[in-house]
Amino acid sequence: MDEALINTIKCTPLKKINNPLGDVWHAIKSTEDTYAGFGEAYFSFINKGKIKGWKKHKKATLNLVVPVGEIKFYAYDENSSDRKSCSVNFILSEDNYSRLTIPPGIWLAFKGIKRKNILLNVSDLPHDKNETISKKLSFFNININD
Repeated sequence: MDEALINTIKCTPLKKINNPLGDVWHAIKSTEDTYAGFGEAYFSFINKGKIKGWKKHKKATLNLVVPVGEIKFYAYDENSSDRKSCSVNFILSEDNYSRLTIPPGIWLAFKGIKRKNILLNVSDLPHDKNETISKKLSFFNININD
């Protein structure tokens, strides 16, 4: 595993507050060190067994949370000096309730594991189609079908 990449991506455990009327699950606070500002927030649904990606943001920082289902994330650093260890993966779910903070310049793909999977992205920039680069899944020689 690429130490530089694993240290670039932050995985922050998140707080769940139990309440008999309905629980509260935190996502991000402006006081956290991973908070880079607010541009937009959106939900992305991913079907079981389907993969979205590869996408790289040139400027945006992503804060990804999975409140429903289970999603496996694949990150790839094309600028890594070690071609054999330039990728990492993470699984976020209701049981592993955490936030991934992905800085600009990292390629990302993700796969739905359960029947219903929802991803919340809190980005520091509003969507700009000129700010992202997309590639076909086969572009990088990485097994993302496991």
